[in-house]
Amino acid sequence: MSDRPIKLLLIDQDPIFRLGLRVALEAIPNLEITAVVENDPTALQILAEIAKEDPNQVNLVVLEFGNGRSTTSQQLGLQFCRQLKALYPNLPILLLSSIQEQGLLLAAKSIGINGYCPKGTPLPELVAAMQEVANSGDYWFHDTQAIITPNSPLPTPNSSLLTPNSLLPTPNSPLPLYRLRNNLRLSGISHIEATLAAVTAQLQVPGLTVLDRAILAGQRRELVAAHWLLNRLLVSSQEKQESDILVADEPPINPSLSSAIQQRQMSPLLSPGTLQSALFASCVTKLQLPLRNVTDIPLEIDIFREDKKRELLYLILQKLAEQLDELRASKIEINQLYEVKFRLLSELWQAAITAFFGKFSRINVGNQNLEIVNYLLPNIEVVQRDILNKIPLVLELYSYLMFQTELNIDNTSYPVVSAEAKSQALMILENLLIQVANGVAQPLLNSLADVEAIKQNFYGRQLISTREIERFRNDLSWKYRLKNYISEPKAIFESRYELFVIAPRGIANISVYAPRNQELEKLSNIPLVVTLLLEFSDAIAPRLKSLLAFIGSGIVFILTQIIGRGLGLIGRGILQGIGSVSLVEKNLRRNSDRSK
Repeated sequence: MSDRPIKLLLIDQDPIFRLGLRVALEAIPNLEITAVVENDPTALQILAEIAKEDPNQVNLVVLEFGNGRSTTSQQLGLQFCRQLKALYPNLPILLLSSIQEQGLLLAAKSIGINGYCPKGTPLPELVAAMQEVANSGDYWFHDTQAIITPNSPLPTPNSSLLTPNSLLPTPNSPLPLYRLRNNLRLSGISHIEATLAAVTAQLQVPGLTVLDRAILAGQRRELVAAHWLLNRLLVSSQEKQESDILVADEPPINPSLSSAIQQRQMSPLLSPGTLQSALFASCVTKLQLPLRNVTDIPLEIDIFREDKKRELLYLILQKLAEQLDELRASKIEINQLYEVKFRLLSELWQAAITAFFGKFSRINVGNQNLEIVNYLLPNIEVVQRDILNKIPLVLELYSYLMFQTELNIDNTSYPVVSAEAKSQALMILENLLIQVANGVAQPLLNSLADVEAIKQNFYGRQLISTREIERFRNDLSWKYRLKNYISEPKAIFESRYELFVIAPRGIANISVYAPRNQELEKLSNIPLVVTLLLEFSDAIAPRLKSLLAFIGSGIVFILTQIIGRGLGLIGRGILQGIGSVSLVEKNLRRNSDRSK
């Protein structure tokens, strides 16, 4: 098989699938994604431009038949493939589709399509199919078996293949029973550890309900117990002795060599592109979760329907990936990131707002016909002041993705390749996406909130009436005031950032520690007064509590010991007096009766 890189053009109408596949393929060596488009005309236009400049920029087309569901879309897809083969007869085509009808696949094969894989094919198998088709071969997936042409390379005898028999020891291997049982035990332990890591990661997700957290905690306890059982009870004393014999027979490791191995294991093993792809793939998975706002803080994107929220967040993630590619191509240095931070956020916002609303989309507002994007882009200064410039930990995220720097978050330093670093970076990334999305929605709410065309295309049903829109806008106005005068000064004084993250129930918020002394020194007017009041409250609160406790104790003593006892004595005297009067009256009556 040729080692030349695959340069592919991806055509698919589903923006979620396009982004997910692109993120996954970017980590594959010798594979370049030249362009990703959503429709056939755009693909033809790009191919025409490439043919003029450099035909070698694309050597494989991966496509879906329209939306892959309707018969009309499938027929149009076949027609497009015929057109492609007529214009570019030597350009290989791989059908990556959800269709499975044999008749349609035979028709696709008859018009010259070189291969087929169903959506959901494991990534290694999909990459193998791409390599085969790009190198003038055929690859047709059928009934879970890949049909490869005779000229495809077969595994050599030295290939590393894992088969069920590979777990069995050879006849000449020492201690066969031990090795067999140990292999089975290690296989089970590795599976339990993988599941345990996944459950532990879910427990750390904010926004879990009490019931979900209890269920996950129970699962974790069961997995820990199963791990202990496999690791302890399934190893007999004889096998432990045999294991000790095997370990004793191994030559001792030189201390210097051991330290070198340890340093090698601790060194970064991922390229920046691979690190980014892994992080973005996790983010794509999180974006499948519900996007309902479960915090008590109104967000600008709450006005959108959930599908529009998801589409906007995907677009921002895609534009961020393109921006990072451009930064790498420009050979920017790590110390230059601070200089271009606000410009990066501004360009990301502009790219997202253009892609979300459409560069040439127009609406009628009164007697005017306006281009939405050109009408909204001049609001950049307001958006920067209110939202973009206040997004935290942006430099840390860019440095982590581009230069593999350690993450110093929440007063802890996380190594680049650690799972904790990925988890922290994912939270920062999710907050960045949500805040940029808020920035996209803000000028729309300020200028075009009550336009019927905007309502129909973007808003949810709960926020579609004029009254509900105005109430929502007022809530946002109060949010800005509270944030500027109270919430943000308080967060600065408490050395923390508020991050919005995607949790299983929806969008939640968490706090992370971060030193903010420089911002604290710059506070003035009302924000400064707020911090002084907080400091005064912290200083006087313990003394005031002690004083109130003392006064309270004194009041309780007076009420119970003095007033209470006094009232008790008075009541007792009254009752005794009433009893004495009654006794005297009885005696008088008896004497009068005797005299009669």
